[in-house]
Amino acid sequence: MAKAARAAQAWRVYRQVSGPGSPGFATRLRAVPKMVGAVMRGQYPGMTKGKLAMLGLGVVYIISPIDVIPDFLALIGVADDFGVFLWLMGSLLGESGRYVDWERHGGVRAFPSAAGPFPHGRRG
Repeated sequence: MAKAARAAQAWRVYRQVSGPGSPGFATRLRAVPKMVGAVMRGQYPGMTKGKLAMLGLGVVYIISPIDVIPDFLALIGVADDFGVFLWLMGSLLGESGRYVDWERHGGVRAFPSAAGPFPHGRRG
């Protein structure tokens, strides 16, 4: 991921978390375990198990000592981990924010129309 793309992703995440009426950072982080459980039980329609698996692979990649680009290559080796970290945090914060919103509406809120983040009623 290019430096400009990473900066843009970080900015989008910041705006999403700090927007008026939006669940805050801490609320989103606390919601992640509940969201994972709801996805695994098939109770949360906003995320598929496939998307959850991709997020899990992102976590494994970050903590794994095996990298596509070895970390001993100074900044280049750390850049791939940082790119995966930004994607992972952006995805987790975005998904958990939607989960919190869904939960606040009693778990029955219809997802946005085709113009919104769930164009087909499901995210994944």
